[in-house]
Amino acid sequence: MDMNQYLSMFIDESREHLQAMNDNMLALEADPKNVGIVQVIFRSAHTLKGMSATMGFDDVASLTHEMENVLDLVRNSKLEMNSSIIDVLFKSLDALEAMIQDIEAGGTGKADVSSIVAALKSIESGDYVKSGGTSATGAQMSAQRSENLAGALDSYQHSVLVQSLQSGCHALRIEVDLERTCVMKAARAFMVFNLLEQNGEVVKAEPAVEDIEQEKFDFTFAVYFVTRGEPDTLKSMIENISEVESVRVLVLTEQSLNEMFVRTQADAAAQAAAPASAVQETKNEEGIRPKAAGGGAVSRTIRVDIDRLDVLMNLFSELLIDRVRLEQLASEIRRNDLIETIEHMSRVSSDLQNIVMKLRMVPVETVFNRFPRMVRDLAKSLGKKVDLVVTGAETELDRTVIDEIGDPLVHMLRNSVDHGIETVEERLAAGKPETGTVHLRAFHSGNHVFIEIEDDGRGINRDKVLSTAVRKGIVSPEQGAAMKDEEVYLLLFAPGFSTADKISDISGRGVGLDVVKSKIESLGGQVSIQSKPGEGTKFSVQLPLTLSIISALLVRLGNEKYAIPLSSIVETSAIRQDAVRHVHGTPVIDFREGIIPLVSLGELFEVPGYSAEGKTETEIVIVRKGDKMAALMVDEFIGQQEIVLKSLGHYLTNLFAISGATILGDGQVALIVDTNALIK
Repeated sequence: MDMNQYLSMFIDESREHLQAMNDNMLALEADPKNVGIVQVIFRSAHTLKGMSATMGFDDVASLTHEMENVLDLVRNSKLEMNSSIIDVLFKSLDALEAMIQDIEAGGTGKADVSSIVAALKSIESGDYVKSGGTSATGAQMSAQRSENLAGALDSYQHSVLVQSLQSGCHALRIEVDLERTCVMKAARAFMVFNLLEQNGEVVKAEPAVEDIEQEKFDFTFAVYFVTRGEPDTLKSMIENISEVESVRVLVLTEQSLNEMFVRTQADAAAQAAAPASAVQETKNEEGIRPKAAGGGAVSRTIRVDIDRLDVLMNLFSELLIDRVRLEQLASEIRRNDLIETIEHMSRVSSDLQNIVMKLRMVPVETVFNRFPRMVRDLAKSLGKKVDLVVTGAETELDRTVIDEIGDPLVHMLRNSVDHGIETVEERLAAGKPETGTVHLRAFHSGNHVFIEIEDDGRGINRDKVLSTAVRKGIVSPEQGAAMKDEEVYLLLFAPGFSTADKISDISGRGVGLDVVKSKIESLGGQVSIQSKPGEGTKFSVQLPLTLSIISALLVRLGNEKYAIPLSSIVETSAIRQDAVRHVHGTPVIDFREGIIPLVSLGELFEVPGYSAEGKTETEIVIVRKGDKMAALMVDEFIGQQEIVLKSLGHYLTNLFAISGATILGDGQVALIVDTNALIK
């Protein structure tokens, strides 16, 4: 039987299993004695084993089989779960994920898992208990593993290098040999790093930068480096540094990076779980939510290629335009039977529209689910205590945006944990709880989704950011002095910008945040920063829903028609001109025991034929963004209508307060107002 037809389904379900196992492992870490959680993980591992064996991926099946055996001992109270076992289970999950990624990329999913299988068997036999995990042999093997894994790239570093390649940069691995007679190795290494930072960004150092600074290396070190310069020129510049014996430059490609990542991920997991006395753990994978006992339930879901949904959405969009045109013709002809038929068609098409739109909508939970594990690992490696609080995970977003937003959020979360949250000692000295908190929120506003990442850390030092920007030539001292705080904070997104005091393998080089800004803008979104020194920082990302069809209120401004998304409208009303007041030169009106700004859309857009002179009364539309509101002045309300959202293309970009256009039933084009841009 040809199994290729089931490959896509296998990959999707494997990812669901892995994510579920990951979530349950986090829960188990908080409650190690909860056998119920172990039972859930066991069933997930069992399901993944069966799927893998059926598809012929034997390495995945053999690893999950041994995991299943160890988990069986735990659930039957023959083995006590502890933090060491949990750590190894997490590392095993990473190896499984690497193998699934290899399969998705067209590979065979093979990896050398013999060591980890042997380790799981030793746990099963109880040999790991006898060693106690403290022998000299175990320590030596642990040190050897660390040395072997020095060249491994984690998922963050891998994504930075790949995205840099896609943006037209060179990704290089540079190995530098110092002369054996060199006395001040750290000083020569510093000169190399200084030269590199002037010509690009260092993504990773081998060994770690801290070890290089303390001269904890022989006479050779290596870096993964991103630059727009020529590799040969860079090599010559490094060779000209005193006491540098040789330089080797390897130009990396996307294929070589992917192969390296898959290999090192699998090797890391295999080596970490080698049958050494120091390793007392098993690996657990993330599995899917367990199925109900009995297995009598029949699946009521199908998987559909997203391209087919795109075609369906486009066809329905055209159908909607024709429907609106028919409604206009029926109102002109005034035949009762025609009007009744079109009204019935409108009701049916409205129901169909809701279904079509919901097909493409996916909860952001599918992206958020992987972050608790990431924050846990990162905090542990940094020696910090961090709580990740997720709200609004049920918020739905278009599948296309969901697929692209993951990496930018990873960069911002890592930045918050690494640079925002202080160490335990610093937090206690500042009178804060030792555990820092990072909030990850998602919510709807109008036809946009907002995602916020807020921490209660040290905040952003405006002076430090500004001085770094001036030193790097991003802004002049005069420009910097005139900039507002939010404008200064946005300098963090400049290419290559970093305020880090020393280079880190985790973040702080500016590459990540540069990638964030580019990716979000390519999705038609915006990113902003708010910060208070000593209190914390908030990153806010605004993303379009990218729905093809929305409900809108059509209004007239002068000689033109505009559409305002119904989801952002609070109410409509009319006010007299003498009810308008001015506060600091800004027109405002009273609204429900409060004051909100008044915006004249006709003047803002310089609409032909618009004039406010001689009017004693004007129509207004009250719109909302979060907890803020504003009133928009219009000439006339035309009515509510379902509209097809069309992009303005590459020729009309960065238009203020305009998110797109729509074609009306009579063939006219109406611009769609982005109300979020009007509310500050």
